[in-house]
Amino acid sequence: MNEPPELCEEVRRWVEKAEHDLQNAEYVLGLKEECPTDTVCFHCQQCAEKYLEALLIFNTIEFPRTHDLVLLFNLAERVVGHNLEIEQVQPLNRYSVEARYPGDWDPISFTEATDALRMAKSVRTAVRGAFPKEVLPN
Repeated sequence: MNEPPELCEEVRRWVEKAEHDLQNAEYVLGLKEECPTDTVCFHCQQCAEKYLEALLIFNTIEFPRTHDLVLLFNLAERVVGHNLEIEQVQPLNRYSVEARYPGDWDPISFTEATDALRMAKSVRTAVRGAFPKEVLPN
């Protein structure tokens, strides 16, 4: 596959940022009892969001500036399809706001944060599988 170099570079930048969010989530989750689960979940949501946006960019699908993973998922699925289920994306949606700001939110358990990491990794695997190797960073 011969993709335009500037498109490949743009997608690589989005993938790199998504990977940074994933690395942060994994590292912080490793703190166990001291783990701030809200930031783990926020980074998991951000990882999934950036991977879905990278997929849309790669396929030249316009999308609004949003943190709504369901909207991004539906745009990607409708046009290009992918090996991902909405159940692997939708639960992460709440963390774009609830994990970042104080409010009357339910506490996020360590188990919930672990589940969020698993979901983010599922999005990562599915989206990376939709890219030709030349698009992914080394």
